[in-house]
This record gives sequence, C-alpha cells and structure tokens, in this order.
Amino acid sequence: MTQNLGCTHAVGRSIQVTAAGRELFTYVYRPSDPQLESPRPYLHPIRTLGGDLVSVYRPHDHVWHKGMTWSLPHFGHDNFWGGPTFSREHGYQQLANNGSMDHERIDALDVSDELVRFSHQLAWHKQAGAHVVDEQRMLTTRLSEDGWVLVYETAMTNVSGESVQIGSPTTAGRENAGYGGLFWRGPRSFTGGTVLAPQGLGGDELRGQRAAWMGFSGKHDSIDRASTLIIADAAGNPNHPPEWFVRSEDFAAVCPAPFFSEELPFASGETLTFRYATLVADGGSDDARATNLATQAQKALTT
Repeated sequence: MTQNLGCTHAVGRSIQVTAAGRELFTYVYRPSDPQLESPRPYLHPIRTLGGDLVSVYRPHDHVWHKGMTWSLPHFGHDNFWGGPTFSREHGYQQLANNGSMDHERIDALDVSDELVRFSHQLAWHKQAGAHVVDEQRMLTTRLSEDGWVLVYETAMTNVSGESVQIGSPTTAGRENAGYGGLFWRGPRSFTGGTVLAPQGLGGDELRGQRAAWMGFSGKHDSIDRASTLIIADAAGNPNHPPEWFVRSEDFAAVCPAPFFSEELPFASGETLTFRYATLVADGGSDDARATNLATQAQKALTT
C-alpha cells in the first residue's frame, strides 16, 4: 500500500499528519493547559506507521509532560517546562513563574504526498505577562526508509531587553538532572525499556553522556509488538554533541539537553536556533538497527 502523507487542520487548534490516512501525530499548537503546566505546543499522540502509540499525555507523576515538547525549565528565573522549579536552597518549589509559549500566526502549511511542512510564529510570556521571546518554529515530516521522520526547527529571539541564562536543574544544583530542550516521554509500558546510543544499548547509566544521537526501544502492552524512536542532534546546534537526559527505570524519556551541565547565555536581541530529527519506527532495535535508523535521521537533517 502506498504510504502517501496527508494532513488535517483543526483551524486555531492543531494539525494531524497522516500516512495512508492513518495518524502519525497530532501537533497541538494552541493548547488549553492550566498555567501551572506552562502551556506550550506539543505532539501527542505520536504513532508508528503501523499505528502503535509511542507517547503519553499528562502522566500522573508529571502532568506537565506532554508527548514531545520544546520545554525549558530554567529560562533565567522563569519556567517554560511546567510544575515546580528546582533551586539549591529549596529543592523543588512551586513558584509563580510558569510561563507560556503562545501561538501567534501560521506562516505556512504545505502538504504533498511526500512532505508535510508546518511553520508558525510564537510569543513567549512570563506568568505575569511580560513578553520575553519571539519564536519561529517549523515541523517537516517525511517518510524514511524504515518509518517516518520529523525535522523540528526552532529560532528563538530574545526580546526581553536583558540577557538570560538558559539552564537546567543540574546547573541549579541537582546532580545528573540536566533536562531541558526537546523532550520526549514514552508510554507507561516502555518503562524498563532500552536506551539506544552510539555507545551501545543501555539504560539510565547513559544519562549525561554526549552523543550525536540517542533513542529508545520499548514494548507495548497487549499487542506483542515493540517500537523505536531516535532523536538526532544537528551538527550546528549549540553545544553539539549534547549531553543527553535519558531515563528508563522510572519512565521512558529522551532529551538532547544543550543546557545539561552548563548555562547558555542568551543575549538581548540574539537569536538561537536548534534543529532535530526524530525518527519513529515499528519494531524493537539492536545496536545495528539503531545505528541504521540514526543514519536515516541524520540524513533528514541535510535534506
């Protein structure tokens, strides 16, 4: 069966990208989340070509986790991740600092059998309302040799009038908790699954290591199948290759974290750009297959 791409646009709310009429993902660009969860666009559900779900929405342990999102927990004194903020003095504490990434306008929605591209403008606001970032974001979906791939691009401009330090809980004092950036949370059944990396298959011990790509392979309940997700970091990204925040033991998570252990200065008027390719494939992966899928993802970043 020909796997032509398609798109359904719920105007003012979301886009759904399909292959052969079956959902690959829904990108909610205007969410209705409460302020405490730092409202921001997210991808969920995310599915393989075969239809298996590889994301979770509002898990009970971290309700601000939303499938796959661009999330920054330490943007100066503000939190664009959701929930409490970590500090060396007080640990995690809920503050009135949960900002939002607000959709402004659509620049493009291009759809063909081979490609779906969505581009839009966002304005970031502190919880109290101050406008701090203008962002242009573009999502491009293509089929790959073995699955499908999403190229996720963001260009953020600091319009706050002051320099901002972008960091993580680790830069704030929590050891080996350097999450922040493009963050994927897998379904509950993936807990205890396999982290994929150039260093080889593993688990939580890979957290904090540097690599050009990492991923995850997990099993589904009830259907006797597995799926794989790979994220590749573009060579031009700040701090490439990044340290990675990955988890398997408590839940499945993969995050190329450019601010893992060192703050990144973001000067007033400066524009920071990041590009990633996420490849989603049916089936589990060993080292050889993970490397092959990563090559396909990296190729998408040069197309």
